[in-house]
Amino acid sequence: MTERMLQNRVKKLKELERQQKELEGQIEALKEEIKADMEAKGVEQQTAGDFLIRWTTVLTSRFDSKVFQKEHESLYKQYLKQATSRRFSIA
Repeated sequence: MTERMLQNRVKKLKELERQQKELEGQIEALKEEIKADMEAKGVEQQTAGDFLIRWTTVLTSRFDSKVFQKEHESLYKQYLKQATSRRFSIA
């Protein structure tokens, strides 16, 4: 691939990433509008034509690794494992 071809691909990639961020912002704004409407109505579920919309409270339990590391440092280190990955970035 020539330098010019590579530069064109990077430019296209950057533009698509910009569009993606813009779309993600629009998606989040629409979700927030729907949530606000549901909250104002005091409902966790409603229908809109063929769509069933749910905004429910979910209770989960998660392992707090930071607290575990502080309280049981040697045991924490015993179960650490290294992983190798590759990072792609354009500056």
